Amino acid sequence: METQSIDPALRARNLRTLALLAGLFLVPLALAFCTYYGSAWRPGRTVNHGVLISPARPLPAAALPPAPGTGEAAAPAELLRGQWSLVYLGSGACDAPCRQALFVMRSARLALNSDMGRVAQVFLVLGECCAANLAQEYPGVRLLDASGAGAAALLREFPEDERAHTLFVVDPLGNLMMRYDARQNSRGLLEDLQKLLRLSHIG
Repeated sequence: METQSIDPALRARNLRTLALLAGLFLVPLALAFCTYYGSAWRPGRTVNHGVLISPARPLPAAALPPAPGTGEAAAPAELLRGQWSLVYLGSGACDAPCRQALFVMRSARLALNSDMGRVAQVFLVLGECCAANLAQEYPGVRLLDASGAGAAALLREFPEDERAHTLFVVDPLGNLMMRYDARQNSRGLLEDLQKLLRLSHIG
């Protein structure tokens, strides 16, 4: 029985077609690999609305007294552990940036619905505070006096730039890990919190 010979021209055409198909798959992959690992370029878009603090900063324990006028008990040294926390630092003078930040904090937390109990609200007061008014307008916010020397080590871990407009996110292990501009719509903070709570197995 004779073996049928293959036309060399047909064989060459088939090889070219195969090489073309392989190139369609492999060339884009090779280009992407070289661009990502062989250059300083990285995709600019991120999925979070807040700014990640990298590396995360472990916060020292600090037992802080309540802000004068609140009538609350002193906060335990482990206050910023065990659950997610939204933290605001300000003078406590009830000015516009302070009220805006507290409004965004409250709105985002309330929008978490059944998960809002997993997120604490903490206001570290750095000066004289209209605590009675704030406690009435923003129930659930823990107003703590951070103006004393006992809070110095804790405050050093919080970036100082734009503090008046910044909400900080602390994870259940006590790590400062994200900051959010309170002048933005609270929807962005809500989406970030929802993702964090969905992925978290603690707090």
